[in-house]
Amino acid sequence: MPQRRDHKRVLIYSHDSFGLGHLRRCRAIAHSLVEAHSSVSVLILSGSPIIGSFDFRSRVDFVRIPGVIKLRNGEYVSLSLHIDIEETLAMRSSIIHHTADIFDPDLFIVDKEPLGLRGEVRPTLDLLRERGTPLILGLRDVMDDPLALETEWERKNVAPALAEYYDELWVYGLPQICDPLEGIELPRSVRHRMVYTGYLRRAVGEAAAANVDTRGLADGDFLLVTAGGGGDGDDLIDYALAAYEHDPGSLPPALIVYGPFMLPERQAAYDARTARLPKVRAITFDARLEALMARARGVVAMGGYNTFCEILSFDKPALILPRTAPRLEQYIRARRAAELGLVAMLSDENARDPARMAAALMQLTQQPPPSAVVVPGLLDGMPSVNKLAGKWLDRGRHARFPAPLRRNA
Repeated sequence: MPQRRDHKRVLIYSHDSFGLGHLRRCRAIAHSLVEAHSSVSVLILSGSPIIGSFDFRSRVDFVRIPGVIKLRNGEYVSLSLHIDIEETLAMRSSIIHHTADIFDPDLFIVDKEPLGLRGEVRPTLDLLRERGTPLILGLRDVMDDPLALETEWERKNVAPALAEYYDELWVYGLPQICDPLEGIELPRSVRHRMVYTGYLRRAVGEAAAANVDTRGLADGDFLLVTAGGGGDGDDLIDYALAAYEHDPGSLPPALIVYGPFMLPERQAAYDARTARLPKVRAITFDARLEALMARARGVVAMGGYNTFCEILSFDKPALILPRTAPRLEQYIRARRAAELGLVAMLSDENARDPARMAAALMQLTQQPPPSAVVVPGLLDGMPSVNKLAGKWLDRGRHARFPAPLRRNA
């Protein structure tokens, strides 16, 4: 029987093979949970190589597991260690399992990957299921094109894990925008465990807003051009700079954030172009991106999940240029949001024309904010997650479905 405690523990797993999306979402949820529940502590398991660049609130901490990176051919390799990928994955799985064993969480939230990277979380799910720990799968609003997701999950054989392990599936979005598991054949019992929370509202503290580096640009005057993590943001940055090179006089000032994973040689080339544009400033990365967005006039981005949440939260007119490879996630989200009137979208359907991009940037300065469109429950995600987590924490470990019933559901 688990030891009685006067406080609750939440463990969050984020595989973080590359980029910032999973880490920033999990961190935002962790901060919201400790703010809403004074007796809760949260520990994040993450493979992000830059997790130490972020600040964490009291009662939130992290365990850094060895990082991996996904190559263009779909294979994984160790990010920093010169060891075989199978050894890296074995270490990751062991660290995850032993951390969960000792931390002994009252709630376990897995981000996006039902079994973790290459199944690394399954032993931990087995351990915690035997202890009666509630298990939650958190999904962003859009996973991928339905056919591509179906093929991927069949290859990984992960769909059965939804029935076998998870008490609830929290979808951090709304069904009128997307069903992340469209096209996946699931038992009715699993569908009944899906809960749409709404998008995760973001906020920024006064101290962070005051200290953020805007390179001398006045609040409310500049466009923020963000490539997210930057590992796949070359096209966005190149296109934005081409627009300013085409029409350097008419466009509003811009602050470009390359992202921490942009290749140094690419960044150096963009810095050289930026230096010739009086209205354009650039920085590599700022962990307080929310503060930058709050001070911007409008946003130009690729439209990843976190950026979309921040655009909605800070009510900023936005121009989205979604990537279409290796996933259609950003394109699907941007297309639907544009149909609803929440953002504008510029796709790759036509040739990249600097004049067209410049016109879109000018239009952005006249574009209404997302709040001009009323979507009930759009930003209810954090209160919903806090309430859902509180429900499971209050029920305790023995209020779950019996394991045999869950396995056959």
